[in-house]
Amino acid sequence: MGRLLYYLVLKPISLLPAFILYGLSDVLFVILYYIVKYRRKVVSTNLRNSFPQKTESEIRAIESKFYRHLCDLMLEGIRNFSISKAELIRRCPIVNPEFFDSYLAQGKSVIIVAGHYNNWETAAMAYAPQIAYHPIGIYSPLADPFMDKKAKDSRSRYGLEMVSKKIIKETFEKYRNRLTATMFGADQSPSNATKAHWMTFLNQDTAVLFGTEKFAVEYDYPVVYGHIAKIRRGHYQISFTTIEDNPTTAPYGSITEKHTRMLEQYILEAPEYWLWTHKRWKRKREDGSLKK
Repeated sequence: MGRLLYYLVLKPISLLPAFILYGLSDVLFVILYYIVKYRRKVVSTNLRNSFPQKTESEIRAIESKFYRHLCDLMLEGIRNFSISKAELIRRCPIVNPEFFDSYLAQGKSVIIVAGHYNNWETAAMAYAPQIAYHPIGIYSPLADPFMDKKAKDSRSRYGLEMVSKKIIKETFEKYRNRLTATMFGADQSPSNATKAHWMTFLNQDTAVLFGTEKFAVEYDYPVVYGHIAKIRRGHYQISFTTIEDNPTTAPYGSITEKHTRMLEQYILEAPEYWLWTHKRWKRKREDGSLKK
């Protein structure tokens, strides 16, 4: 099934010009939002709990903008199967590539942390041609082996190395003597909430993945935040900000708190660009069990 989907649907769509691609996105928005109502209940609940001060009309406005953005992401994700390096950089440039010069001069690898905000897939692909590090992206393998390989090959073709979340430790050991920039998406719900860092995030008690801080401290790698800003439809910019230069001396939990607060601020400024379809708050603090 994956093979047919790729060759008959995904690959042909990826070759379409941008104006047709975004026309399809407009049609997809009507289908997902009004007809299928894809995860509308999850999105509405997440938004209401995150913004209790907003009116129902304000929540609906954010919800509508989010679904339009989500449909663009889906089509842009398909476009990435065929996007050229030149177009990739043009559509997602790094505005401060010199940010890494001091770390490179010190011979230090770094950890880049970000959230599922704006087009994180395109941004991950765009890192490799624009920075001097060997970039590594942590990902969850797809269930379909064929689609997993195609997705991995597509994301990797301009230099990004995709590594399964199951072998993160082995990868850090493998590249101890090479300058790397390892990317963590730290805003998903942890599979084991008892090992998570708990804090208030978007007005809710939230379990936050601790892997970014754990590996930063263990390997003494500076942590930087990679922000993805949407400039206009189909065009993004990446910028970097320091989270922690000296992780081994940072107070326990401070790195996790800092990068989560940074993401939260961006969400508050433009909430429609975060991934609201995710069941982010499905666990509770007491024992890490799933909420019913």
